[in-house]
Amino acid sequence: MLSNLNDLMSVAMKQGNAIGMFDVTGLESLEAIIGAAEELHEPVIIAHAEMFNYLADIRLIGPAMVEAARSASVPVCVHLDHGETKEFFEKAIEIGFTSVMIDASLKPYEQNVAKTKEVVELCKRHGVNVEAELGRMPAKEDGTKIVTDDPREYYTDAQEAKRFVEATGVDALAIAFGTVHGLYKKKPVLDFDIIKACSESTGLPLVMHGGSGVSPEDYKKAIKAGIKKINYYTYMSKAGYEAAYKVYQQQNTTYFHDVVRAAMQGMKEDVVKAINVFSQAGK
Repeated sequence: MLSNLNDLMSVAMKQGNAIGMFDVTGLESLEAIIGAAEELHEPVIIAHAEMFNYLADIRLIGPAMVEAARSASVPVCVHLDHGETKEFFEKAIEIGFTSVMIDASLKPYEQNVAKTKEVVELCKRHGVNVEAELGRMPAKEDGTKIVTDDPREYYTDAQEAKRFVEATGVDALAIAFGTVHGLYKKKPVLDFDIIKACSESTGLPLVMHGGSGVSPEDYKKAIKAGIKKINYYTYMSKAGYEAAYKVYQQQNTTYFHDVVRAAMQGMKEDVVKAINVFSQAGK
């Protein structure tokens, strides 16, 4: 059933767990994510990232995502991830997305506030929830480095987060506390005190970006500290690749659809594992 972000965050806050957000880059990943959520009878957030629009155009994949959410037996939020342009926000709203994330985190604080307020005003008119980001991560979603010195200097400050939330009226806030986008070359060192402080200062559900590859123990600590939405893509995609490559190595098919199907199943199995960890944190 099609749901909005606030509805799912309310459930997560009440149950003391987190809801996974998984990026959709094609019908295979869409089927994998919805299938995993339905198998576990857990709510889920499916997302389309503006910077990855070249992988699957929102004009085509967007309506499929909304229809899949409506048809699902579990609550599903359809989310625009890392939105940057007004045209893209308007297109997502037109298609039926129920939440968006405005990514102005690389801009100076006042510009981030101003840009975020514009998006909140646009979305509120359509009943669409808004997530924003304060603080910076060492790299963008495509792996491009944006921080060259000590990344701790870009971690989110709790009092600044409080002012940001009061000034913008956002529904959820992504914070920087040690995670990174992409594959981890070594175990990340996460500052759980930042999560707790931001949770207390803002009162909002907090979002972990770069959620793939974090250990189950650290997921649980982060969720307990105040993380209620976890963005997850890289390791799901990696699992799909590995499953497809295994079929290729075995040379037991000459059909592309067999490789694609194997990738879908590999992604689904990985999403099941992730949702199990996120949903069990408060139980």
